[in-house]
Amino acid sequence: MTRYSYFCPCPRGLEAALAEELDEISQLDKSLKVHNQVPGGVHCSGVLQDAYRINLHSRIASRVLLRMAHAGYVNENDIYDLTLDQPWEDWFGYHHTIRVDVTAVKSPLKSLEFTTLKIKDAICDRFRDQFTQRPSVDTKNPDMRIVGFLDAHNFTVYLDTSGEALFKRGWRMETGDAPLRENLAAGLLRTSGWKPGVPLFDPMCGSGTILIEAAQMVAGIPPGIRREFAFEKFGSFNEEEWQAIKGAVRAHPLPSEPGIFGSDISGDMIVMTRNNLNKAGIKFDVPLKQIEAQEIKAPTEIPGILLTNPPYGERIGVRGDSTVEADDLAKDFFSAFSTTLKQRFAGWSVFLFTADLGLPKLLRLKESRKTPFFNGALECRLFRFDMVAGFNRREEAKPKPAAQ
Repeated sequence: MTRYSYFCPCPRGLEAALAEELDEISQLDKSLKVHNQVPGGVHCSGVLQDAYRINLHSRIASRVLLRMAHAGYVNENDIYDLTLDQPWEDWFGYHHTIRVDVTAVKSPLKSLEFTTLKIKDAICDRFRDQFTQRPSVDTKNPDMRIVGFLDAHNFTVYLDTSGEALFKRGWRMETGDAPLRENLAAGLLRTSGWKPGVPLFDPMCGSGTILIEAAQMVAGIPPGIRREFAFEKFGSFNEEEWQAIKGAVRAHPLPSEPGIFGSDISGDMIVMTRNNLNKAGIKFDVPLKQIEAQEIKAPTEIPGILLTNPPYGERIGVRGDSTVEADDLAKDFFSAFSTTLKQRFAGWSVFLFTADLGLPKLLRLKESRKTPFFNGALECRLFRFDMVAGFNRREEAKPKPAAQ
């Protein structure tokens, strides 16, 4: 069978987690080989059915891109010629709509828009030469996405096998303000070391993204089981093989006792989370409670993992005094939250994902680990705090002894 090179982009900071996940997916069929990690993704290779499997099972990848060609370039004409040479008609027809996106790192070319246009022109010209008809462009809901990548010397052109980004699982009906993307939430769960069977608590759950990713893992529900993919429109698509891959999925036994817990200050968020859990196919109880984060208690006697994306600014003050400055509100909130963690969560591992790099100082806690991530272009950290009996304060600078 023909082997293809793939590139799976992911949120920056999750490359190692994605490579680990792809290794696990490769155990389903030994044809998938995982290669090198690069900033923003992982290279791998396999047969076409491996693209089906990655799209179905990967919680961390943003897309699965099939490499059509790779070569050096000097100018836009080189990019046009390489794109024109590819057998696009083997993959899709002129009746399909297309979209072209280009990213570049240190490329000498002056206009990415012009480069994007040259790639589009090359594809359309190839179809026009062969069929006297060409695909139309649809930037919002295209059938096929073509992705170009330029570095200082080389151009790579990919065909996207995914369609819509993979973080769009097909279950989300409602979101709160600034929802965490599903693949980032899944990456945070993996980075925290959480596994099904370990108690998990998100005390600021918002619309429930972290809880739902974890619950689907417990249930054995693949992230792509409820959505469609671009590869289903490929000329080479094999429906029987795709159904066999989906048919090989085995649901896990439902847990006998709750192990995933959530809470939020907003009753609307609790309702939203419950609706999203139902839409995501979760058939077991995930206890949810409307409560301020400063008032929470450990939901189980067995210590587990507390993982949350703390709110900021106006979200902290849902019930707060609008006349209080946001900075003062944040200081008061995190001071009280820190006290709660120290007094009520002994033995727990607490993971806080935030763009506020000064969060440990606000909590007056010393992190045991901090992992850098990017949420889009926003630099973030996943801070880990190991809660022990008693206080775990940052060591304050000791005053120097007075001179004798």
